[in-house]
Amino acid sequence: MKHREPVATGRFYPDDENELKANLEQLFLACRPPLNLKNIRALIVPHAGYVFSGEVAASAYNQLIPGIVFRRVFILASSHCARYSGASLYNQGHYKIPGGKIEVDLELVNQLIKDHPVFDFYPEAHSNEHSLEVQLPFLRHRLGKSFKLVPIVIGTNDLDEIRQIAEALKPYFSEENLFVVSTDFSHYPEYEAAKKLDKLTAEAILKNDPGEFYQIIQENKKRAIPNLSTSICGWTSVLALLYLTTGNKSLKYQAIQYQNSGDAKFYSDKSRVVGYHAIVVNEVKEEVFLLSENDKKYLLALARERLSKYLQHQVYGSPKETVPEAAKEECGAFVSIYKGRELRGCIGRFSGGQKLFKLIEELAVSSANDYRFEQVTEDDLPKINIEISVLTPLKRIFNIDEFELGRHGIYIKQGDRSGTFLPQVAEKTGWGREEFISRCSRDKAQLVPDGWKTAELYTYEAIVFSERDFQQE
Repeated sequence: MKHREPVATGRFYPDDENELKANLEQLFLACRPPLNLKNIRALIVPHAGYVFSGEVAASAYNQLIPGIVFRRVFILASSHCARYSGASLYNQGHYKIPGGKIEVDLELVNQLIKDHPVFDFYPEAHSNEHSLEVQLPFLRHRLGKSFKLVPIVIGTNDLDEIRQIAEALKPYFSEENLFVVSTDFSHYPEYEAAKKLDKLTAEAILKNDPGEFYQIIQENKKRAIPNLSTSICGWTSVLALLYLTTGNKSLKYQAIQYQNSGDAKFYSDKSRVVGYHAIVVNEVKEEVFLLSENDKKYLLALARERLSKYLQHQVYGSPKETVPEAAKEECGAFVSIYKGRELRGCIGRFSGGQKLFKLIEELAVSSANDYRFEQVTEDDLPKINIEISVLTPLKRIFNIDEFELGRHGIYIKQGDRSGTFLPQVAEKTGWGREEFISRCSRDKAQLVPDGWKTAELYTYEAIVFSERDFQQE
């Protein structure tokens, strides 16, 4: 076997094993703390010299849970040195770094080359390419020797070939493997221009939409930014990742840290900089909160009993029957009171740490006294229908494309102003997505209609049930 010798040592990172270890330890001490993200599937990591991008790179790798084991690490890098069809996979041996070698999964690499014409081995792709190599010391430092490497250097700019690369790798984009995409962002604009441009490019990536990402990098070329060579050098590798992840709503892109070379402590030239982003892709496995039919009946009966006692000026004590476990969960709720089709009250609250059954008791009384409507009286009790909406935990979103009309409620918050619309409001009004959010911004959060664009946005789902649902039983 012909192991691939390191070519970036002494230039991009130390060539002495002990010095390299000390350098990595220092970078991990200085980097961003872990966000405790579970099920990390991919990282987007810079590949410049460690004095420039090492802290940002460490911030990406620091998100990996200590002790985690991956079967393989697929590194996608875009060639800086050669152009060729498809992508090159190194199948001649293993990758050497100071202090040892990173074992290549030669069996899989050769199988990929055999099965997919878009893959081959091109010596020039690996002989002097730094972007893949500089990731290896970080991986060894964080993961030890627990993984095998699949080294991929993309040489094409052809979109169809990039799709083929992604399609071939799709069976391996699973929990047992980690994908690392090696790329820097803008090259050589001045400091402030780089920050603005890199933000636009990163935001396109975070949307998990390959079409929008490709469009933004084409638009970046037309911005006539002085000295701009590229807005992202590894765009083909990022695009391959987006082709792998797009359409999977359980996969979330999250920005971890941004710097550019102008932020480097000892090389802080701000006239010509290179941008660096650390981005993580993790799979969010949402826990499903369910209520049984008996749970729903219990909560409805509880709301009516509490409301009846209040309207009849009777003392109300704690529920006599055993409280179901689901009713002890800490989650938000709304209680709505209808008389015929007429809404007579609707009050709700996000949990705030209160158990569901206690919250329902309070909201039943509050809804009867909703100042926007005629107060509910004792005479109304036989004629009203109580509806309960139990809310799932709030989830922050950064783009309204993540909001599903009819499925999600929206919660808008800016400073001390906030407001929400329940999911069922969409069905009752017939509004489209943007109108739904704009009206919530104006009517509920007391902002201007497009105030949501600068506010914090959250979604949630609601389990909606009413006494009418059980009248036929």
